[in-house]
Amino acid sequence: MATNIVLSNTEYKVVGTRPIRHDGTDKVTGRAKYGGDFQLAGLLHGKVLRSPHAHARIKSIDVSKALVYPGVKAVITGQDMPVALMENPSRSARFTSDNLMAGEKALYRGHPVAALAAISPHVAESALKLIDVVYEVLRPAVDVREAMKAGAPLIHEDLTTNELGEQAKMPSNIATHFRYEKGDVEKGFAAADVIIEREYTTATVHQGYIEPQNAVALWNADGQLTVWCSTQGAFSAREALAAALNMPVSKIKVVPMEIGGGFGGKIPIYLEPLAALLSRKTGQPVKMVMSRAEVFESTGPTSGTYIKVKMGANKEGRITAGEAYLAYEAGAFPGSLVSAGAQCIFAPYDIENMRVDGYDVVVNKAKTAAYRAPGAPNSAFAGETVVDEICERLGVDPIEFRLRNASKEGTRRVDGPVFPVIGNVECLEAARDSQQYKTPLKGAFRGRGVATGFWFNIGLQSSCSIGVNGDGTISLVEGSTDIGGTRVSIAMQAAEVLGIPAEDVHPSVGDTETVGYTFLTGGSRTTFATGWAAYECAQDIKRKMIERAGIIWEVPAGDVEMVDGVFQHKSDPDLKTTFKELAGRLNSTGGPISSQVSVDPRRAGGAFSTQVADVEVDPDTGKVTILDYTIVQDAGKAIHPSYVEGQMQGGVVQGIGWALNEEYFFSKEGQMENSSFLDYRMPTSLDLPMINTVIVEVANPGHPYGVRGVGEIPIVPPMAAIANAIYSAIGVRMQHLPMSPGAILEALWKKQGQQASKRAPRQSGRKR
Repeated sequence: MATNIVLSNTEYKVVGTRPIRHDGTDKVTGRAKYGGDFQLAGLLHGKVLRSPHAHARIKSIDVSKALVYPGVKAVITGQDMPVALMENPSRSARFTSDNLMAGEKALYRGHPVAALAAISPHVAESALKLIDVVYEVLRPAVDVREAMKAGAPLIHEDLTTNELGEQAKMPSNIATHFRYEKGDVEKGFAAADVIIEREYTTATVHQGYIEPQNAVALWNADGQLTVWCSTQGAFSAREALAAALNMPVSKIKVVPMEIGGGFGGKIPIYLEPLAALLSRKTGQPVKMVMSRAEVFESTGPTSGTYIKVKMGANKEGRITAGEAYLAYEAGAFPGSLVSAGAQCIFAPYDIENMRVDGYDVVVNKAKTAAYRAPGAPNSAFAGETVVDEICERLGVDPIEFRLRNASKEGTRRVDGPVFPVIGNVECLEAARDSQQYKTPLKGAFRGRGVATGFWFNIGLQSSCSIGVNGDGTISLVEGSTDIGGTRVSIAMQAAEVLGIPAEDVHPSVGDTETVGYTFLTGGSRTTFATGWAAYECAQDIKRKMIERAGIIWEVPAGDVEMVDGVFQHKSDPDLKTTFKELAGRLNSTGGPISSQVSVDPRRAGGAFSTQVADVEVDPDTGKVTILDYTIVQDAGKAIHPSYVEGQMQGGVVQGIGWALNEEYFFSKEGQMENSSFLDYRMPTSLDLPMINTVIVEVANPGHPYGVRGVGEIPIVPPMAAIANAIYSAIGVRMQHLPMSPGAILEALWKKQGQQASKRAPRQSGRKR
């Protein structure tokens, strides 16, 4: 049975407790409304025609037959995109538009080439078959190394490399090459007694959210556009729509529906502008919902990668140098998150000499999107397996080695920032002291692996409004999509300030016209930043309530304080009232009380996690069974420990899937061949033990309650931890993800062949 442990330093009345989530009943009873549930009068249904080719020039598109098909109301192609009608649009604007609807070329299997709206989904699907597209099929590049080679097919003929800040002249699939550097790497390797250099590859994987992308758009006759959709950020979706449609944000209203998972994959827009253009043509609302195959083939997966890592250490067990080469697939358009991978790869360690080169490379796959700590799991897989090999070479316990080299307050990362107070050491110590790590692992073909990871977290803009109700409750409106229980974590921070139960807060997520600007839900920012907005908003409510108490008692507001949810006179014990009592008297003392606050916090506070994996490998089948798993993570302060534990466990499970099973299979023509949950293998509850969680609380000095983001970091270490455990079990180093049964068998056979060749007697020089 899993153990859940909270190593707490500071206790509060509401923060740190485990109330039932406010939206729980609606979600378990089916009352919650998702995008696919949304209906409007006169609703049309839209469908998208997608390219069957990974790389093809579009010679012509004939939509005439589809237009006259009974029930079809409108058809659009790339020529209907506003950017296509602009004179000399910027390359970035053209890339953004072309990803939504192909222009001159289709750049991946599933790339939209046309869309239509009809009276029913069935009519729309039938009409799509009548659209005649003539393609000139081109050779695709679907692997990052292949795409970087001289002579590789060019995805974009006008794309040149930003080479260390200088723009190259020759077209290339390499969009950007950057470098982070600290100290003298050559000097660091010269001082090393042990040097390990390895190469790694990771496959393309998908976020695997349950609910597919969807959108309903209504373009009114007055030029106002309203979009209802499943999105991780209503305001970011509004900005993207404004850019794609070449219209001001003031003309667009985005209403976020309940969201059935995202993990970063629902930050970009896909269907929203297409539904909007179809609505403008028809004058009716248009609804579009992706199939599962469309989700896999046409939305952003995470990057496939090629990574080289070189690290050196001396006999005292100190890392002297680290060097990394990171090449990340961006998909068909530039913009992979290789920079995040570069920032995180060596971050757990205090290394004097480091250099990281990053390459953003376009390939004939769907444009990549964020996936939980985007970029960091790939680089951590490479970096942490090299660290494990150094530990083995030096004969040092893997946690003790990491403690000896751990980054701490004052350590400078390779990309420049200096760490403030962080919980890296505390996580390592808690992992070392965990029940799993202290318990010897026995049995054949069993092994234990350790890995550490880092994610920097983000802050950015958030808004919150609070109104006090006459019954002593408050209504709270915030702008962050609730994916992992953030309604309750935000409500709890407001409740803590006001001294009321979390149940007395009624939280809701507003649209772009009911709450101030709020950045997207992602990067582990929501509980941190929007929670801070709620905190400050509640503080303003508290000040106003104190003023009202002063009016009632006819004393200066400075003589009134709030203690444990009770307003009281500082010197007269007879003058006191509860929040609820005071709320009931607002109308007689000046009217309702409300407040709206916007914040833009920058000190998000980076998060660390150390994880321990125990596995058993079947040498006959290559199957890996996870026997036991412990994740230790610094949350700063766990606002709602149950949801922090859920985030930790969920991230680990996704990491296990990435480690052992998940990958896109492509044909030589660049077509995905496993675009369904039947063929894209994700772990289920039957594949996993319960995940032990240890929450470490090292308060983030940049937040009133010490909060650090918790959603990203859990997925960073699992792949490396499992790879290290597999090595411990069967003695083979896995350097490609996923570590599937077939891949493990091949590694075992290769090892056995090498051993056999070493044992075989030398052959004589006599010819047979």
